[in-house]
Amino acid sequence: MITVSENAKQHALNLIKNENRPEDTFIRVGVDGGGCSGLSYKLEFDNNIKEGDQVFEDKGIKIAVDKKSFLYLIGTELDYTGGLNGKGFVFNNPNASRTCGCGESFSV
Repeated sequence: MITVSENAKQHALNLIKNENRPEDTFIRVGVDGGGCSGLSYKLEFDNNIKEGDQVFEDKGIKIAVDKKSFLYLIGTELDYTGGLNGKGFVFNNPNASRTCGCGESFSV
């Protein structure tokens, strides 16, 4: 399962509203090869469930992830930070054994 922090929930709902997205909009997360640590995270809004997607709902936020990416993201929490190092969505991934300095790529 992939969960969403309360902070990430509020920011996602605000973005969906401010960008006038359809009511059936959800968050799509995934993993791509690349980045300085070998794998990088993907995050986008979508409203089209694809064949093979794993779909979760936490705190009223629907999340979809493709089957391949799910293996890397099991147990991950999507959070939102507004710290000094920049603000944005972050992945708190217990499966990541190494994360790069920018926090945008990882390895397992």
